[in-house]
Amino acid sequence: MNRLILLASLIFSSIMLSNCGDDDNTPDTVTIQGSQVTIAEDSSTLECLPSSAPNDIAVIACLFYDESVVVVVGETSLKITASSEPDHKSMYYETTNALYEDYNEDDNEDFYKNPNTIASMNYTFTLPRFPEMSANNEDTPFGPMGVSINSVVFYNQVAAPGDDILEELNTFDQYEGHPTNTGSYHYHTEPTWLTEIKGDSTFLGLLLDGFPVYGPVESGVTLTNDDLDDYHGHTGVTAHFPEGIYHYHITADLPWINGGEFYGVAGKVTQ
Repeated sequence: MNRLILLASLIFSSIMLSNCGDDDNTPDTVTIQGSQVTIAEDSSTLECLPSSAPNDIAVIACLFYDESVVVVVGETSLKITASSEPDHKSMYYETTNALYEDYNEDDNEDFYKNPNTIASMNYTFTLPRFPEMSANNEDTPFGPMGVSINSVVFYNQVAAPGDDILEELNTFDQYEGHPTNTGSYHYHTEPTWLTEIKGDSTFLGLLLDGFPVYGPVESGVTLTNDDLDDYHGHTGVTAHFPEGIYHYHITADLPWINGGEFYGVAGKVTQ
């Protein structure tokens, strides 16, 4: 059991005992930052693992692991703040940064560096805690459409205005990300750092509609676009949702993460 889940469990048990029979003292939010869970006087007795409904995203809130990510689980929403600074090496960091590393051009002979440098962002995502299918599916935005477990934001399959995304792929660093002209580092495709260290079927993050994103492998099978619907997902059992939930999957081919519209009712992101 990782430290976060263990700590959450201990705090949960302690607060439940202390609040037993006193509904007025029952908190309604839990704040999670990196490997720490902070319980304040107005915070929640909810821990990461138990759920109050089959589609309760609180069960995976503790899997956001980077210290720059803060997750606040509320009664009906999750609020996630993220810097979008990767915890892996990149040639888009300043050369003085400990995470700077040159790109090995043997990996892509067509590689070229874009002129931008990674900067610390201040994104706040407000997502539904209990995501539901939308009756009026909203287009994914140009910009952050979700956030990964290591703080880096997800972008859709559309390049910057005037660019071709298939050409822009050649600017991706050794872990398949790159920054914008404002310094916002992001992934359009599989975040290979996460699938390398966590596994290719792992939970990778959440999109704005609150539905989870998983890696390219499910039940030992590498998925293709043909296995998924127009939104680039499907409904089924996952390691965290034994009763099944709608979820997105990364695939090797366009559109990579999402089909261009959210399956669920989208929340919002601010900076």
